[in-house]
Amino acid sequence: MAKNGNNTCRIVLTGGPGGGKTTAADLFRREIGESVILVPEAATMMFMGGFPRCEEPHARQAAQRAIFHVQRNLEDVQRALYPGRVLLCDRGTADGAAYWPDGEEDFFTSMGTSIDSEMQRYDAVIFFESAAVGGIGIETGNPARKESLAEAAALDARLRKVWQNHPCFELVPHQSSFLAKISHGFTVLRRIIDERGCAQK
Repeated sequence: MAKNGNNTCRIVLTGGPGGGKTTAADLFRREIGESVILVPEAATMMFMGGFPRCEEPHARQAAQRAIFHVQRNLEDVQRALYPGRVLLCDRGTADGAAYWPDGEEDFFTSMGTSIDSEMQRYDAVIFFESAAVGGIGIETGNPARKESLAEAAALDARLRKVWQNHPCFELVPHQSSFLAKISHGFTVLRRIIDERGCAQK
């Protein structure tokens, strides 16, 4: 059963840029229906809304602190509004560790938490490996994402390192067929929901 109270099951979709997770999240919601509620990616909301994005280390830290708290509160708002639903999170609170200038451990310390605490927020993690890992172009359709192929592959590796020790970590590897990848991801999601008894009406 879910660990989050209110009979809510919380599942993270994450992975490097160009992994297809945002497209997958929307398709999953459409396919499964009202029992699934999307939690949008905080970083995209903020950057598209005008929040500055730059590479200066202190500015990056400030941005990641803001993203962490917005993401956490977005999840908590949706949990309160939709008890008993599956929360499908477009990224999770631990993602910021892959973007933090001073490394993973310092990120969690700076956020006043631990990697274990953040992992415990989620019942499962579905990791959509970036197409960049296979040298495939990453036209994400997200103007807030401007990483090169090499940068996307490196981010994918850092994100995987952060999340891979979650007790229910599921990898959806890159494929030449995006349709096949989405189909694989849907099969994994459906299995998690069924096995954990999520979203019982």
